[in-house]
Amino acid sequence: MKVLAIASSIVGSKTRTAMNAVVDEFKKSYVNVEIELLDLAELDIQFSDGRNYLEYEGDSGRITKAMMEADAIVIGTPIFQASIPATLKNLFDLLPVNALRDKIVSMVITAGSPKHFLIAEQQLKPILSYMKAQIVQTYVFIEEKDFHRKEIINDDIFFRIARLVEDTVVLTESYAKIRKEKEEKYDF
Repeated sequence: MKVLAIASSIVGSKTRTAMNAVVDEFKKSYVNVEIELLDLAELDIQFSDGRNYLEYEGDSGRITKAMMEADAIVIGTPIFQASIPATLKNLFDLLPVNALRDKIVSMVITAGSPKHFLIAEQQLKPILSYMKAQIVQTYVFIEEKDFHRKEIINDDIFFRIARLVEDTVVLTESYAKIRKEKEEKYDF
């Protein structure tokens, strides 16, 4: 199973800190899972201009191909001005509309205020649904108060990350099994 973790902020450290915890949990609990973390702060991503995703080169081509090849994607995103960052929206714009078909997508949200809890529900889930993703329904929401000096200090966050990772793996395996059984019904 190939899992791609994406830290979609190009500023700050909280989203990357949260995604590091996600990657650590995958490595600790699922040694058979291939996990890769891509941090947009370390990449030079072009703005979408309508080309086919295969035509993008450099970091843009690398991340779009990684997203298309992954079995599951964990998106880590901050909330800026009550919205997802443009860097994340641009990633979606680089991909074809059905890019996330048959992919399990889970979310880790970092925000400065509990007032932004529903941004994932109102903005991110509709985009993922439109792109045909199978969404892990629960997500991890981490507030400013859960961090101290670039570390997560709330043990409940680690529990929720562990559960998110487990749900991501279980759903990915379940959907793969269902697709395989369905394909075996055909004789070609």
